[in-house]
Amino acid sequence: MNQPAAAPAPAARQSDLRTRVASGVVMVLVALVCLWAGGLAFRLLATAVAVVMMAEWAGLMHAPRWKRVLAMLFALGLAAGLGEIAVTPEYWLGGSASAVLPVLVLAGAAAVALAVLTLDWRLGAGLLYATLPALALIYLRAQHGFGLTLATAALVWATDIGAYFAGRAIGGARLAPRISPNKTWAGLIGGVIAAELLCAALAIGFGLSWLFVYFATMLAVSAQIGDLFESWLKRRAGVKDSGRLLPGHGGVLDRLDGLVPVALLVAGLAIMGWM
Repeated sequence: MNQPAAAPAPAARQSDLRTRVASGVVMVLVALVCLWAGGLAFRLLATAVAVVMMAEWAGLMHAPRWKRVLAMLFALGLAAGLGEIAVTPEYWLGGSASAVLPVLVLAGAAAVALAVLTLDWRLGAGLLYATLPALALIYLRAQHGFGLTLATAALVWATDIGAYFAGRAIGGARLAPRISPNKTWAGLIGGVIAAELLCAALAIGFGLSWLFVYFATMLAVSAQIGDLFESWLKRRAGVKDSGRLLPGHGGVLDRLDGLVPVALLVAGLAIMGWM
C-alpha cells in the first residue's frame, strides 16, 4: 500500500524561503539599478527579459528546440530594433498616438512571419506577449522618466504583496478555483487597496499625474488577470513553473506575468497623454 508523501521538513522549508528571499532581493536590485541608469543598461535588461520570456513561452507550447531558438532570435531582433525607435525622442514629436501605429504594424508582421515559419500561430502570439511589454517599458523609461516606469513596476509588486497577505489573513471565496485555487476575492481587493495606496505615495513623491492613482484599480485588476492567464497557460502545459532560471521563483514569466498587461496599459495611457 502506498504511503502518502511526507511533508517537507521545517529546515527544508526554511532553506527554500531563504533562497526565495535572497534571489528576490537580487532581482529587485538588478532591476532598480538598470532602471535608475536608464539608457543602454535598461534596454539591455528589457531585451534580455523579452528573449527569456519568449523561450519560456515556447517551452510552455512544447515547441521543438529549433522553433524555440528561432523564436528567441525573433524576440531579440524585434526588441532591439523597435527599442531603438522607442528611445528616439524625435520619432514621437509628431504625435505619439500616430507614431505607435507603425511600431504595432512591424511587431504584427514579425509575429505573422514567425507563425508562418514555424507553422505555429501560438509562437507568433508569444512573440507579441514577450516583446511588446518590454518595448512599453523601454518607451516609458526613455520618454517619461524614472518615476513613471518605477511606479508601473511597483504597482504590480504592491498588488501581488497585498493580494498575498489579504488572501492569507481573510481567505474566503476563491477567485478562479479552476485556474489558480489559492487566489481569493479578498486577495484581489487587498491587492487593489495596496496598489492605490502605493500609487498615491508615488504620485506625491515623484510628482506623477493623479490620473495614475485614478487608474490604479484598473491596473491592479489587470495585473491579477495577467497572473491568472499565465497560471492557465501552465495548467494547459502541465507544469508548475514556466522555467527554472530564478532560484525559488521558477521562470521569468512566473515573476512578470502581472507586469505584461500593466506595462502595455500604462504605455498606452502615456501615449494618449493621460499620464
